[in-house]
Amino acid sequence: MRILIAEDEIHLAEALSQLLKKQNYSVDVVHDGRSAYDYALSGIYDLLLLDVMMPEMDGFAVLRKLRGDGEATPIILLTAKGEITDKVTGLDYGADDYIAKPFSTEELMARIRAALRRKGEVVPEDALTFGDIELNTTLLKLTVKGKELKLNLKESELLELLVTRKLAVTSKEQIIEKLWGFDSNAEYNNVEVYISFLRKKLAFLHASVKIATIRSVGYILEVTEQHVQ
Repeated sequence: MRILIAEDEIHLAEALSQLLKKQNYSVDVVHDGRSAYDYALSGIYDLLLLDVMMPEMDGFAVLRKLRGDGEATPIILLTAKGEITDKVTGLDYGADDYIAKPFSTEELMARIRAALRRKGEVVPEDALTFGDIELNTTLLKLTVKGKELKLNLKESELLELLVTRKLAVTSKEQIIEKLWGFDSNAEYNNVEVYISFLRKKLAFLHASVKIATIRSVGYILEVTEQHVQ
């Protein structure tokens, strides 16, 4: 899962980024409201952590514009303000949650998990399943019929994306945006390398699930006929 942090306090933004990365989230960081709005419109994020007091556009303005544009990504507002009126304003503008600084890391992570559950995403401590495979995105572990293999973070993120999209074809462009960010220098070759890694691990575990290539379109998970019940 990919999270955007919009926070103008550089040290806090970095601390939040490191915290989330340790929990196996992919993270991008911006330090002003205009950038937060532009990044959020890419549609690649599963959740936004949005500071209220930022230069160029404050968090309330970013929130209102995003919701006005129909952007439904879960948004948690971060602010030093703890007044009831500010909380009400944020929620009325469409925020999913509101947490006042200073906050504990445990509370923040719990609120992130709750926001993702409300969106209908599978949060990291839950297992993702498709066919006979099970992916634990917290432990980066792939299991098939009791046999396990450790994945690296990018492999886990890629398989998570394919599983959550289920029967939808996922293009290389979508994979690059989701795994590396929409302004990254990643190329199609990066995607092909990780697809190859995953295919080898699925084959090693004798999984019924395969990654099929739809020529000139992208990739999709399939269950081989001999394993269909």
